[in-house]
Amino acid sequence: MTKKANMPAEGEELGFLQHLIELRDRLLRMVMAIGIVFLILMPFAQDLYNLLSDPLVRHLPEGQKLIAVSVASPFFIPYKLALMVAFVLALPYVLYQLWGFVAPGLYQHEKKIVTPLLLSSVILFYLGMAFAYFFVLPMIFGILPGFAPENVNVSPDIAEYLDFVMMMFMAFGIGFEMPVATILLISTGIASRETLKKSRPYVIVVAFIFGMLLTPPDVLSQVMLAVPMWLLFEIGLLASHLFDKNIEQASAEREAREKLEYQGEIKPPANPETSSAGAATGVAAAATVVTATAWEDDTHIFEETVETQSTDDEEFRPLTDEEMEAELAKLDEEFKRMEQRFHKEDQSKEG
Repeated sequence: MTKKANMPAEGEELGFLQHLIELRDRLLRMVMAIGIVFLILMPFAQDLYNLLSDPLVRHLPEGQKLIAVSVASPFFIPYKLALMVAFVLALPYVLYQLWGFVAPGLYQHEKKIVTPLLLSSVILFYLGMAFAYFFVLPMIFGILPGFAPENVNVSPDIAEYLDFVMMMFMAFGIGFEMPVATILLISTGIASRETLKKSRPYVIVVAFIFGMLLTPPDVLSQVMLAVPMWLLFEIGLLASHLFDKNIEQASAEREAREKLEYQGEIKPPANPETSSAGAATGVAAAATVVTATAWEDDTHIFEETVETQSTDDEEFRPLTDEEMEAELAKLDEEFKRMEQRFHKEDQSKEG
């Protein structure tokens, strides 16, 4: 006995609910990990902000300090920084939970490529933040205060300084992901290594545009982001050779999968010359299963299956060019007849 067609399929709902439950559990683990790190960092919130503001304070005029414009800024800003630092420190665990949720749906060759790229992306993001803190910020803050007029006291607000530094960290952290993006483009077949090499001038232009949009409006910070992005692009091209075996395996499995999907929809005959004979024998052996309803009630329906001979004249086969032209000609003639009939009906209505 089978359930009626309008009744829900329990297996599909349970599978969907299981995925939602797993996603909920992993999100809770991420939040708990960030919360635990944040609780550990809370007593050191003031020290963290002093460490973050050091590149600017060192270059302020003597006797100048950062100011707090908002009344609650001295309390909230250090803890806001502590929460951001907690997220950055818990980032490997967060990505591990995301990977655990996504990995079961990937093929084996995809896992072999994604796993090292995931680890590399975390390391490169940290390197980008470190590059911004130790090299970019000191250079920027060493130059910008010198442009202030003599009657202006350079005393930045602590909230604006935090937003500025976080923007720089995100810009350089994302910019340093260039090798991962390059390898992904090659491994997924979106672009080949030779195509990317030929597109090198465009990549350099895009790197400078990216630096212009994500960094302050000065040439120095733009160049300091664009040049590393270009160099990391070259490193990504070189590092892609390490994944040649996995990339070839991925391409072969992808082509095999596409071929199977194509053959599942269209199955051309093995020999076009003997297609007529093969179609005749296929018709003789073909059978169709017909479902007949025996009885039903409000909840269930009982069906019986009966095999009947197929009435198809021939199995499906692709049309030749001549047959396709003939079919198109028939359709064209049919459209012309319909147009003439509609034209006559319009004339009769007007008359």
